[in-house]
Amino acid sequence: MDIIKKLTSEFSRQEFAQSKKAVYAEELDRYKRIARGYADIENAIVVLSDMHASTSYMYYGSFSDILGLKHSDTEEDQIGSIWEEKILQLINPDDLYNKYLQELRFFHFIKHQPKGRRRHYYLMNILRMKDAIGNYHAVCHRLFYIPEPYGNSMWLALCLYNPLVIDVSNNSMVVNSVTGEMQELETKNDSNILSDREKQVLRLIDKGLMSKHIAERLSISINTVSRHRQEILSKLQVKNSIEACRVAKDLGLI
Repeated sequence: MDIIKKLTSEFSRQEFAQSKKAVYAEELDRYKRIARGYADIENAIVVLSDMHASTSYMYYGSFSDILGLKHSDTEEDQIGSIWEEKILQLINPDDLYNKYLQELRFFHFIKHQPKGRRRHYYLMNILRMKDAIGNYHAVCHRLFYIPEPYGNSMWLALCLYNPLVIDVSNNSMVVNSVTGEMQELETKNDSNILSDREKQVLRLIDKGLMSKHIAERLSISINTVSRHRQEILSKLQVKNSIEACRVAKDLGLI
């Protein structure tokens, strides 16, 4: 799914501190222990993704048996991606697309929070996930972004998959784990994802105009149009203009 490329691009564009590698290794080990603890105590399926190293660590609580997830006998599976494909493929396609949209919104929401408060929030999505015989189960998915120890970038993503045990009024909510407050991600925040000029360019792309005609319409150079095109694809984590228009419409940008 192309919106994955949008999220991957947002993560990869971050600047990470290169020094104090020993501290990062120590912190990573600490969060791996935390992830393993969630799997043991909550029987959850847990994925800890290192967005700097493009690596994920997966831990399987007993809930994985309900979904028929096959995994190694070791305590930890490691994959060379920040996307847990073997889990994601079990999610209902409509729910999966909405999950990605909400995660994109949440990523931008977190980036605009003071660094000291970023750990206060997590995103909760209600998903339908399929087991080995094709039956769907209601699942609560929680996503936490963990900032790097030094610098200002989001470093780790911690995802938890549990059976849904309580009724919630909305399928996607941001939860403040300090105050208990719950809120929907306001769509008005989506407008900050693209600049006004990028929205202008994308609207003209959606109308079928080529770069030459867009340049003439906006009185800018073709090179500038090309640069805006690349920024749009990067910010929306998509690989072509058709998908960019689709995602932008879903986010209410155009």
